[in-house]
Amino acid sequence: MENKSEVREFILLGLTSDHSQQRLLFVFFLLLYMACLLGNGAILTIVLASPQLHTPMYFFLGNLSCQDICISTVTVPKILSGFLMAHQTTSYIECLIQLHFFHFLGCSEAILLGIMAYDRYVAICNPLRYSVIMNKEVCLMLAVATWTASFCYALMNTIMTSRLWFCGRNVVQHFVCDIKPLLELACSSTALNLTLLNVVVGLIAVASFFVTLLSYFYIISFLFFKFQTWQSRWKAFSTCVSHLTVVTLYLVPPILNYMLPSTGNSSEREMIITLAYVIITPVLNPLIYTLRNQDVKSSLSKIITRKLLTGRI
Repeated sequence: MENKSEVREFILLGLTSDHSQQRLLFVFFLLLYMACLLGNGAILTIVLASPQLHTPMYFFLGNLSCQDICISTVTVPKILSGFLMAHQTTSYIECLIQLHFFHFLGCSEAILLGIMAYDRYVAICNPLRYSVIMNKEVCLMLAVATWTASFCYALMNTIMTSRLWFCGRNVVQHFVCDIKPLLELACSSTALNLTLLNVVVGLIAVASFFVTLLSYFYIISFLFFKFQTWQSRWKAFSTCVSHLTVVTLYLVPPILNYMLPSTGNSSEREMIITLAYVIITPVLNPLIYTLRNQDVKSSLSKIITRKLLTGRI
């Protein structure tokens, strides 16, 4: 089908039309966005500035922080502008660009979480071979493969959406140009789009979740038989609790969002679920990793001390 789109712009309804709520939500989301930038920016700075953190675990953690900053930047400024405007409009091209980067970054983070689970499995269950299995070349290859596969997935969705016929309705029941709200406005058949969306998202999210669960199954089994005391078992397993929390918070909402069929009243549910992984999880990630990670806290303390001493000199 040729691109016969007659719609030149879309209107995003946003989270609410209540002006009193919009002011409060603007301040709330602005604070969350600033916390996301500062928290994830701090992790990136610490990882880059601390030679002792130049390991596979922190390499992937730096990638995760970068993705959190980017996915929030793709969505939150649009949410904030929606609180200040009576009618938030976006051009057809801008909507497709946002859709592409939204799914590109979301997919890459989902894959990365599975890779990080495997990294923890190797580090705990095969510590003597860790540096061999997760060497620099392998880590770089995994990162490049993650970004490339995610870009191709997002490009597929963008091309498939751009070939739909939008013949009149242009009010998007969402705060971001996502696939499912756009498919509801199309005048042409969306069966293939929905099938590809369900299959690909299901494969990516479920595969990442399966790899994570399998990794932790082996980790728990290893810790149970290797260590004799519960204190030793918990000390070794505590390094993985933060990652398990992030995986649950990030992968479950998209599965609910894209795998469940849309109904007449599902737009509000989908918007709330989307907020969980575009702003809530990116804000929580730095807190979860830094509060439970002694290496990060130690490196941050050294950087602050070095800066203070340099400033005095």
